Amino acid sequence: MKEAYLYKKLDRQKVRCDLCSHRCVVRNGDKGICGVRENRSGVLYSMVYDKVISENIDPIEKKPLFHFLPGSLSLSIATPGCNFKCFFCQNWQISQMPCDSGSIEGREIPPEKIVKDALNHKCRSISYTYTEPTIYFELAYDTARLASENNIKNVFVTNGFMTEECLEMISPYLDAANVDLKSFSETFYREKVGGRLAPVLKNIKKMHELGIWIEVTTLLIPGLNDSDTDIGGIAGFLKSISDSIPWHISAYYPQYKSAINATNPQSIAGAIETGKKAGLKYVYGGNIAYSNFEDTFCSSCGHKGIKRSGFSIIDNNIENGACSQCGRTIEGVWK
Repeated sequence: MKEAYLYKKLDRQKVRCDLCSHRCVVRNGDKGICGVRENRSGVLYSMVYDKVISENIDPIEKKPLFHFLPGSLSLSIATPGCNFKCFFCQNWQISQMPCDSGSIEGREIPPEKIVKDALNHKCRSISYTYTEPTIYFELAYDTARLASENNIKNVFVTNGFMTEECLEMISPYLDAANVDLKSFSETFYREKVGGRLAPVLKNIKKMHELGIWIEVTTLLIPGLNDSDTDIGGIAGFLKSISDSIPWHISAYYPQYKSAINATNPQSIAGAIETGKKAGLKYVYGGNIAYSNFEDTFCSSCGHKGIKRSGFSIIDNNIENGACSQCGRTIEGVWK
């Protein structure tokens, strides 16, 4: 148990959590939507500060981040819980554990141990991933500060639903983020995941302005978010911020409470083409075995800068952040 960051005490022992855009008002004895922040006599506590349920060494490409220290390792951690209720969640066993089963499992791993593990395994970054890092912000923040002191980068893999206060607080220590932009429809966000679109769009723009390296992922679900309006809307929005934001369009497979058929390769290819026609330089396909979908090409001469297979780099021809063929800068964090 750790007293929460970013909350406000209200009357009658109620509190308002100011970490995510739900801004839950929590009565004494109750929990917020995430199921892991509890009001005890007018004090809000994180129940997952010492409940790390997953700790793995991943390639950074798995986040996915393709333009951030490619080929490096990232120590990846998570606690149970999430502030969204996606019926198609790919990590539902841990993200929905507190609400589905009422339990919070995990091992006590303090920030000092997490950073030590990253150093021992020569990981160049720590990724707060698998579930939503906003809901275990206290652990993520304390770890990120310590990691920065040890020249280790910090990465959020997030649904982007944090508050502006939360983003401002973590920004000095946050080097990169992959934001899951699930749809370009407020209705989808409200009915399918239990959130709102507007805060996510605002935070993507804010992260870019703060100098955090941003990549965006969209899980393409047949019949739900794969319309021309959705795909074109996301592509246009990203282009309005920067044509250099990498966009990962990932294939969905049935998970959790969803029985919708898996995404077909043609839909991924069509969405990639839409993104490129909108003017985005770097559009990728994920979760699917298909030639060139995960390779990085120079937007100027078309030379293949990085060839990938799954989460592995087969060949890297980007030299000091530039195309080895024409010398044009390829946006990203390469050192």
